[in-house]
Amino acid sequence: MAVPRVLRHLDRTLVMGILNITPDSFSDGGRWVNTDTAIAHGHRLIEQGADIIDVGGESSRPGARPLTADEEWDRVGAVIKALAQTATPISVDTYHAETARRAVEAGAAIVNDVTGGAGDPAMFSTVSALGCPYILQHTRGTPSEMNSRARYANVSGEVSAELQESIDRAVTLGVARSNIIIDPGFGFAKNGEQNWDLAAHFEDIEALGMPILIGVSRKHFLAGMAPGPQPADRDDLTAAMTSYFALRGVWAVRVHEVAASHAAVLAAQHLRHAGMPTPSWVPKGGSK
Repeated sequence: MAVPRVLRHLDRTLVMGILNITPDSFSDGGRWVNTDTAIAHGHRLIEQGADIIDVGGESSRPGARPLTADEEWDRVGAVIKALAQTATPISVDTYHAETARRAVEAGAAIVNDVTGGAGDPAMFSTVSALGCPYILQHTRGTPSEMNSRARYANVSGEVSAELQESIDRAVTLGVARSNIIIDPGFGFAKNGEQNWDLAAHFEDIEALGMPILIGVSRKHFLAGMAPGPQPADRDDLTAAMTSYFALRGVWAVRVHEVAASHAAVLAAQHLRHAGMPTPSWVPKGGSK
């Protein structure tokens, strides 16, 4: 499979728009469960500046009910097929190897696996055979137990080391290293202060030398500074974090509200083009 041009490293961070076709996601569960409504929202995200649409059918929030691959495909299949007709690459948010296969065959360009290959023993071999970009996320345990496993002496160092172990397993099982994108998994097996610590000491993740996806959108660790109690009240904070990570040169940010983050990455791009000195904490060349 040829990697779409927009998925290669560009001179700005990409914006991945979230499309949850779920009744129980923490942020917008139930809003897009109707197929036609979901497709329309996908088009709206593209109009707002999304470079990629990430389509998911199973919530990863603590306590969410796991789905079978068939149940998941019943939710996302028609939406992926429809949005794959656009010029915007589609990502499928799944840990089921069978869903990944069906999605790519239906036109999806990327597999986004929040379990980093641990959720389905067939995932790495499936992605290897598909030859598609694969987002490998850090977490510990299942959604029902991950909060109890948020124990670290050095969160950024340990997350980096565990990501490296997952990368090595994936490569051993045939996934091309050049197709791997890493996600440090903000909010997954990490408490509020650990998320801030991970962001502040991000050089340990950058040192892996891989393209990086960041997903902090509307997450609970932002709630303490939000103007209201609803997840959508965290959108301004999400855009602020997009600015931070865009200046660090991450490959992409995954967000619910696209327009503000799209503006943030364009501002970061223009600052660089205007000759803004690169801060000492930004690796030369950004994400590799």
